[in-house]
Amino acid sequence: MNDMIQLLPDAIANQIAAGEVVQRPASALKELLENAIDAQAQSIQVVIKDAGKSLIQVIDDGLGMSITDARMCFERHATSKIRKSDDLFNIRTHGFRGEAMASIAAVAQVELKTKRDGDELGTLIQVESSTVKKQEPIVYQRGTSVSVKNLFCNVPARRNFLKSNAVETKHLVEEFQRVALAYPKISFSFYQNDMELFKLAGGKLSKRIVGIFGKQYRDKLIVCQEESPHINIHGYIGKPEQAKKSRGEQYFFVNNRFIKSNYLGHAVSTAFESLIGQDQHPFYVLFLDIDPKHIDINVHPTKTEIKFDDERTIYGVVRAAVKQALGAHHVVPTIDFSLDVNFTDTWSRDTEKRKEVGLENNYRTYRGPGMANKDSKGWEQLFQKDHEERAINFDPEKNNTGQQELKTFPSKVNSKDEPLVSEINKPTLGSGNTFQVEQTYIVTQTSSGLLIFDQQATHQRILYERYASQLDQSKGASQQCLFPQNIRLSPADFALVMDLKEELSDLGFQLSEFGQHAILINGVPADIHITSEKILFEELLEQFKHFKNELSLNKKENLARSLAKKTSIKRGDKLQSQEMENLAGQLFACQNPNYSPEGSKTFIKLDLNKIDRFFYS
Repeated sequence: MNDMIQLLPDAIANQIAAGEVVQRPASALKELLENAIDAQAQSIQVVIKDAGKSLIQVIDDGLGMSITDARMCFERHATSKIRKSDDLFNIRTHGFRGEAMASIAAVAQVELKTKRDGDELGTLIQVESSTVKKQEPIVYQRGTSVSVKNLFCNVPARRNFLKSNAVETKHLVEEFQRVALAYPKISFSFYQNDMELFKLAGGKLSKRIVGIFGKQYRDKLIVCQEESPHINIHGYIGKPEQAKKSRGEQYFFVNNRFIKSNYLGHAVSTAFESLIGQDQHPFYVLFLDIDPKHIDINVHPTKTEIKFDDERTIYGVVRAAVKQALGAHHVVPTIDFSLDVNFTDTWSRDTEKRKEVGLENNYRTYRGPGMANKDSKGWEQLFQKDHEERAINFDPEKNNTGQQELKTFPSKVNSKDEPLVSEINKPTLGSGNTFQVEQTYIVTQTSSGLLIFDQQATHQRILYERYASQLDQSKGASQQCLFPQNIRLSPADFALVMDLKEELSDLGFQLSEFGQHAILINGVPADIHITSEKILFEELLEQFKHFKNELSLNKKENLARSLAKKTSIKRGDKLQSQEMENLAGQLFACQNPNYSPEGSKTFIKLDLNKIDRFFYS
């Protein structure tokens, strides 16, 4: 019987490796940029055409290669970065496996031009599907130019799985930004279809951040720096008001290598605790310098995941560094010792201590979004934990004009003249016995009991189904802007908007390109009550990216959800009786009136039997 196991041909082995290393055009760009960095380049130029499907070219002024090295770089496991197994634990270069060039050449047409400083002539090599088609000497300047043409030309199934040009361009820009942030002293330029997207001169990290993300970040950065025996941290974090709902502007670099780490990201998030909302994500660009012996970067084909030998220590240092940076710039909340259960009884009996705590409460300078509580009214103040002093000094017979007047609910047994409910607190009933509670819930009477609506969830459901219908039928009405709004976007966001342009038009947005990375808003969906078209569009874009990262939704459903959430009635909005009745009527006309798009209940029903059990059970 014949033997069945045999070695694969190099061409097939390279295609298999390419499936892990080169997943999309952005993966090829990442490998080429890292090779240029390892070659000690000081100026790198990137040229992209057709979202990388037709051309990805990286030109650098690095060391260059000899004739032999130029030919060897296309062989599998051929590298100049390591020589022995011990070198794997002391890696400071980006590349070390020797798979990138061989994998790219297996699924594309690659042209390499290179020359060293002391050589008279350079070298030209053309490779297609792992086969060398041409090799000859050429006249060339010092450095290397690698052109990747017709990516996945021999793997049509992989090419068909690529996303739209806008989406692939977004991924290309993200990879470029990561490398550009990691090496701010190197000059970078990026051209997409002969249009210059980036022109970044070498300089400080803060200048690089502003050059990539925009001038609005200039006054929003906080220096973060910490040195310890095991790890050094430096970089910038954004101020709390710079936090966004979508992820994407969070960057960790370990020894100048970009990594993804939810564990370290949690350390930063906890440092921002109570300064930003739970659904917000802070901006940060943090560099961690650590001895390569304490990390393992050879755990994932893309090399974006690494292992630390002591993750808890790293976590603690990162969290402490961010907290210290926030404290140094006076953006942390003051500590309220009066809420400590260990001191409550003591200061409540001590007159001097009560006066001191009162002064402390009066001079609080900052409260994060999660710490802001609504003002309590009337008798509710007696049940608030942070109003012990009012409870102690409360005397219903006295009226202190220096404080908010306490409103009580007198009994008819004690007074025949006073009404049962204070006129100020009495709800205004509509024609259908409909009223608001705390400007959050809508209560209406039915023949069998009460219906209680969550006004925000109710309106979100109504708007979601309306926008989803408009997207399916392409019949969204638009209202013209009196003054068109100009919005400048990051390259990645601009590419995303261009990808969503048709769907946005179906909703009623009228957009046009207005220069590089800028759009002009000429119209917005009708029946939307807004104060700023610019703010509406920016918030819609952030909400769309947030849902895209957190949920698996198609573009239309994501847009419908995002716009519904941003334009719906919010908690705290005061409604007229007719508005409340219209909301209730429109909700029950929906296909699924019971739940909001996010899955929360829109209303509950209290029948008379259930109400009776509250009193007679």
